[in-house]
Amino acid sequence: MNICSRFAVAVHTLALLALAEGRPVTSEFVADSVNTNPVVIRRILGALRQAGLVISQPGAGGGWKLTRRPEAITLLDVYRAVEEKPLFALHHRPPNRNCRVGRNIQSTLTAFFGEAEAAMEQGLARRTVAEVLRTALEV
Repeated sequence: MNICSRFAVAVHTLALLALAEGRPVTSEFVADSVNTNPVVIRRILGALRQAGLVISQPGAGGGWKLTRRPEAITLLDVYRAVEEKPLFALHHRPPNRNCRVGRNIQSTLTAFFGEAEAAMEQGLARRTVAEVLRTALEV
């Protein structure tokens, strides 16, 4: 079972745009840094655009830019822009209602998973794209 890497790629992308300091960055450049196909990057940039985090500049010399300063973009902003599903999923099929555990497991897990997701979101809200870039450049 894999956790989706869309969030990590989105943060990487925004860090590159922050490093460019307002100069347009192409999806090909980002894809080279991420080591993936530019189509993957364009999909992620589309989600980031819908969230209002980036804009595109068409034409020769065009590319993508941040819409606000990297200090003003939290990792929670990025997470919400690219992750469509909840962090944790319940059973694909309803558990057996005749089982003592099965009859209440989904409501129990919903509460526990909600707590865990809220804690994760609080942590992401405290971090910014600027911090990611600064830390990545220091290492």
